[in-house]
Amino acid sequence: MTDIDHRQVGRDSLFLMADLRVEGQAGDHRVKVRNLSAHGMMAECTVRVTSGVGVEVNLRNIGWVAGRVAWIQDNRFGIAFGNEIDPLLPRATAEIAPETPRYLKSAISAPDPRSLRKI
Repeated sequence: MTDIDHRQVGRDSLFLMADLRVEGQAGDHRVKVRNLSAHGMMAECTVRVTSGVGVEVNLRNIGWVAGRVAWIQDNRFGIAFGNEIDPLLPRATAEIAPETPRYLKSAISAPDPRSLRKI
């Protein structure tokens, strides 16, 4: 696909937080993910980036994804991914294990026998 074709790919509007690493800058930056597709995303952040710079973004349930800054407008910028991702994975929530019933939980500590009242 050409760059023009990528603009026609469906995007999933959402609001997620992610970590961003920018080539040539130290440390990670928190960004807001505004929309996401298999080929890229729109991020919002106060970090200074330039068009064409390499970045990595840590997306929930996917991990670090490499890409390049495709465009910049104010504090928003587009990232074109190097490889396709499944854009539904970051939206998925982790399965929460059901709570263990009280009768199966072990006692944290046994009470002091001297503190028990005799009946």
